[in-house]
Amino acid sequence: MGIVKIDDDLHEEVRRASAVMCRSINAQAEFWMKVGMMAECNPTLSFNDIMKMQVEAAQVGRARAVAA
Repeated sequence: MGIVKIDDDLHEEVRRASAVMCRSINAQAEFWMKVGMMAECNPTLSFNDIMKMQVEAAQVGRARAVAA
């Protein structure tokens, strides 16, 4: 794990979003980075498509954990 320096204004946006989404500031920033990375890798997908993929992947991962 490392330290990431971000602009103060962006940090404030992350702080506000984290309060609304009931996430820690770090969890909110990590969520935005993950979604942004997925969007860059899959430019034809909408945000909803990306979220659907993530929910499906989590369900598969959970099913594998239960089966093990």
